[in-house]
Amino acid sequence: MTATWAGNLIRRARREGGLSQRELARRAATSQPAIAAYESGGRTPTFATLVRIIRAAGLEMRVRLEPYDDHDAWLRRFESELPPETVDERRRRDAELAASGRRRRR
Repeated sequence: MTATWAGNLIRRARREGGLSQRELARRAATSQPAIAAYESGGRTPTFATLVRIIRAAGLEMRVRLEPYDDHDAWLRRFESELPPETVDERRRRDAELAASGRRRRR
């Protein structure tokens, strides 16, 4: 778990709950500076602390495991149904955009 990821979850939970950092901290039995540090990515909460803070905002954290999604296999199947010249053109544009540091819009 990264600090930024956890902080974004805490910020989102707090905003969805309509709470200030101070009120969320009070409900979660922690300090406002701790909430601020988590939200800014300056500190990383333990998983148990993250769950406690999200519950204090009136939300529930759920973790779901799913089968691995092989994006490359899906892309190969998708491209196999396209005309070869279309695939070549897409790959050429992707290479140009990658070289310029940009990504293709969907």
